[in-house]
Amino acid sequence: MREVHYISTETLTLEDLQEIIVNQKTLELSEEAKVNVQKCRDYLDKKMATHSEPIYGINTGFGSLYSVKISNENLSKLQENLVKSHACGTGEEVPAEIVKMMLLLKIQSLSYGHSGIQLQTLNRLVDFYNNDVLPIIYTQGSLGASGDLAPLAHLSLPLLGEGEVLFEGKKVASAEVLKHFNWEPIVLQSKEGLALLNGTQFMSAYGAHILIKAYKYSYLADLIGTISLEGFDGRIEPFNELIHFIRPHKGQIITAQRVNEFLEGSEIIAQEKKHVQDPYSFRCMPQVHGASKDAIDYVRKVFKTEINSVTDNPNIFIESDQIISGGNFHGQPLALALDFMAIALAELGSISERRTYQLISGLRNLPAFLVDNPGLNSGFMIPQYTAASIASQNKQLATPSSVDSIVSSNGQEDHVSMGANGATKALRVMDNLERILAIELMNASQAIAYREPLKSSDFIEMFLSSYREVVPLVKEDRILHYDIEKTVSFLDSFQIENDLLTMA
Repeated sequence: MREVHYISTETLTLEDLQEIIVNQKTLELSEEAKVNVQKCRDYLDKKMATHSEPIYGINTGFGSLYSVKISNENLSKLQENLVKSHACGTGEEVPAEIVKMMLLLKIQSLSYGHSGIQLQTLNRLVDFYNNDVLPIIYTQGSLGASGDLAPLAHLSLPLLGEGEVLFEGKKVASAEVLKHFNWEPIVLQSKEGLALLNGTQFMSAYGAHILIKAYKYSYLADLIGTISLEGFDGRIEPFNELIHFIRPHKGQIITAQRVNEFLEGSEIIAQEKKHVQDPYSFRCMPQVHGASKDAIDYVRKVFKTEINSVTDNPNIFIESDQIISGGNFHGQPLALALDFMAIALAELGSISERRTYQLISGLRNLPAFLVDNPGLNSGFMIPQYTAASIASQNKQLATPSSVDSIVSSNGQEDHVSMGANGATKALRVMDNLERILAIELMNASQAIAYREPLKSSDFIEMFLSSYREVVPLVKEDRILHYDIEKTVSFLDSFQIENDLLTMA
């Protein structure tokens, strides 16, 4: 029987998300959440029965149509029309794991009792999550301002028996899946469509997914960079804690500590060196990797706040008897953070590619392109081209989305965050970083073999032994595309401890 995670007002952390995902926990609304949701819905129903004045999004049109009053008998139709009309996504399909994260974060945000959602609507979203009924959502269509309108409309369509879902590995019509489970389509009540569509769960899900990977690949950047340092016969002095305590950026200190731990007991690092300095890509790993760590740490704080927030509009406050229209759906905090994270990850890739370049350059008693008989063999010449190409693409992708804005909805929505574009770009940067580090590991593992019979640390030797079972050393030219793909799979399967999610 699978473990249960109870949706409540307790703070949801990145570690919680990782645990829910890894342990494949099911979701269940806590009694607290049920009470809060029901009280809010009851309040709204009573308010609508006695209130004739227009309340934005509840008995009015949307966006620039805010002044159009809707009669009470058409309120359900209004919400249904909203979901259908806003399902204008296009482009690639959102990866299934991010869709599932969107469901989780949407459930969390609606559970606080400020959104007016029906309990049965929220329970149906829980059913979708627990049964892996994953709505088909598209990457393009959100401005990241009135919330992620188009993606969240596609997330919500299956509630009505509309749209498509991924179920049991197949794309099927939502109506078929509802029939399979004997679920009736939800009849949306006043405000529900807006509660479902307003929100930042597209951006938030991407950000949380990338953050979990970012902590892992920040760690791997340190480890692979250290293996490159050994292959390059680098010096240990730049990692001395005395240097870093007089410039005590947290990420810088963590990086230096890790490198020292990775190298404990290494014969290679301990041998006498003929050179007095290493290039920056080796010597400045604490400063460069550390800056990215600190950026990721900032992004983590932003997303921790966001995934524990109410981000639809308007918001209902029972105690003060107010329904307030504001702008909690605006994605600007996330847009800036996603751009910052993309830049931080791109820099990890940029310095990684430079270490790869140094390793193939025929320096420090390493053969040119890290292969015997260079000339007859091209060795690792072209993987560096590939890494350079990807690193350059990351620089282009790291151009901020958040500085852009396009007026929409007849000027009512006159500033937008473009955080959704920042989210999809940041994921591409993350995937690219994985490939750049894979290529560095290929080179570093080859270079360190030329240091035999000297050995590196037990930890590094054990890591490389596991890796070489997947990708053996290159003796003569072979198709290295397969080595890159195998290395990516090796890194993808590498597990880090949950406590490493507390430091990039």
